[in-house]
Parts: sequence; C-alpha cells; structure tokens
Amino acid sequence: MFDLKKTAMVLAILSSMAGAVPACADDGIVRHSAGKFPIASSIEVPAGASTIYLSGMGAPVQDRKADPHTLAAYGDTQAQTYAALLRIQDELKKLGLGMGDVVQMHIYMAEDPKLGKLDFDGMMKAYTQFYGTDRQPDLPVRSAFGVAHLANPGWLVEIEVTAVRMPAK
Repeated sequence: MFDLKKTAMVLAILSSMAGAVPACADDGIVRHSAGKFPIASSIEVPAGASTIYLSGMGAPVQDRKADPHTLAAYGDTQAQTYAALLRIQDELKKLGLGMGDVVQMHIYMAEDPKLGKLDFDGMMKAYTQFYGTDRQPDLPVRSAFGVAHLANPGWLVEIEVTAVRMPAK
C-alpha cells in the first residue's frame, strides 16, 4: 500500500543528497558544491590538464573624462567587478578558454568610500551574471578578501583566476 509520509520522507532525503553529489562536466573536472551559494566547495582536476594563471585584473577606465586614479573613472564595486570579469573573459577567449574553465578565483576588494564598507552585495550581483547561470553553470572555488588598498587608487576590485585546459582527446 502507498504510504504518503514515507514517500515524502524518502523524497526529502534524496533531494537533500542531490547537493552532495559532485557535478562532473564532460571534460573530467569534478566540481563539488555545498548548497546554493554560487561557488564550488572543492574541485578535482584530472591529471594531464594544463594550468593557466591569469594575473590580477581590475576594471578598465569607464569614464575617460575622469581622472584615471579616481573612483569616478571606474565606477562602483558592481560596475568594476563586471568590467574586470569581462576583461578576464576576453583574456581567456584569446587562449581558447571560457569562464567555465576557471577553477579558482580570488577577489580582492577595497572599501567603497561612499558606503564606508566593502560592497560584497555589489560584487555578487556582477559575479552571478557570469557564474551559476543556466548558460554557464560551472562554478569555481572562490575567496573574497577585504584589503586596505589596491595598486590603482580608483579600483575597488581586483580579480585573479586560475583556469585549466584539458588535453585534446
């Protein structure tokens, strides 16, 4: 006989286990996820993959009329994160790679003087336009750091990534 309570309990257990199941792309990279936050908790890269390290990148000047050493030239944290990720995307494309090939990301953030604090929410709004989307679901492991200053006094964000290239089949 059908027992609705037992069936519901089994479905609840199975759905809670779904987040613990690693996602393995066709390329052999295994991304482990811990919940719904759009970063991987760990990543396994198989032997034979090439590792590509991209230098830290900030946003390019957005307002050419503004002094390039000021916040006005680059925008707020969200705008800078988005622009820096576009630069990273362009650099990866030159190497025949995409944002889904990124396995590790470090985001360095300085306090937004207009807010008097780090704008983590602004960073996340830009980040989630590139990661955790239907079009690009492959999440990197990621750390976000609050720093006193970045090399360019107009920057609020600098991002460095590590990507992998799987060997040709």
